[in-house]
Amino acid sequence: MALRGKAPQAVQKRLKALFYGPAGVGKTTAAIQFPRPYLIDTERGAENDQYVRLLNDAGGAYFATTDPDDMIREVLSLLSEQHTYRTLIIDPLTVIYNDLLDKAADEVGTDFGRHKGPADRKIKHLLGLLLRLDMNVIITSHAKTKWERAKDAKGKDTVVESGLTFDCYGRLDYLFDLVFEITKRGKDRVGTVRKSRIETFPEGDVFPFSYAEVATRYGREVLERDANPVQLATSEQVATAKRLTKLLNITTEQVEKWFDKAGAESWDEMPAEATAKCIEWMQKQVEVTQ
Repeated sequence: MALRGKAPQAVQKRLKALFYGPAGVGKTTAAIQFPRPYLIDTERGAENDQYVRLLNDAGGAYFATTDPDDMIREVLSLLSEQHTYRTLIIDPLTVIYNDLLDKAADEVGTDFGRHKGPADRKIKHLLGLLLRLDMNVIITSHAKTKWERAKDAKGKDTVVESGLTFDCYGRLDYLFDLVFEITKRGKDRVGTVRKSRIETFPEGDVFPFSYAEVATRYGREVLERDANPVQLATSEQVATAKRLTKLLNITTEQVEKWFDKAGAESWDEMPAEATAKCIEWMQKQVEVTQ
């Protein structure tokens, strides 16, 4: 079997960033600075006049929801439809995640943290779609105290307070190339790089936070280019794929592999091109069996 690896090539990736910090430091204002923002507001905080003006000035749009399924449908529309927006902001995701935890706790209880499973799956579904989205993505989160294991003066194990971290799904930062802790120093907004896969944003770096500064370091042309929609599977493709999987008794595991590779959770979320390849493969299997 021939090796399939290729020489790596640099790719201009869309910005995927997490902003967290205490209330009142300006996370929403910082996010709205980015090009053509599409703001999904989970707290209805952006209905205030100052945010309305900022959104209008930036040619942005506003959508309020606390329903994760509603949010996923909106992301799918941004993924697959032609539009003028360049930055998706979810502000904050903390509210959605906490609501999911509460609902799961009512349904399955909290013993051994079992309520986290359903909530985490829904958030991972959302994050998978955000990775496919050809837009800048900024998620904001509330902050909470960060605790770390340490030794006390007598050498005993203990935990000590170690600054702040994001208050949301525990693996949320895995999605992002950049994680910024947003704080205020006097009247100035400051960003501290808490995680980075971007060379121009070294971890621990502290800088006056502004869109202009981020654009200079990240690349303005990447941040400001138009979004390219992805054509999702047509209703005819979905019907054909479902018919063939049933006809051939394709295992659930195999179908899930196809979905995972495409970052989808159903045939409706699959790219049309990937669906066509799956259908082609299954049709060949039908021919072999005839």
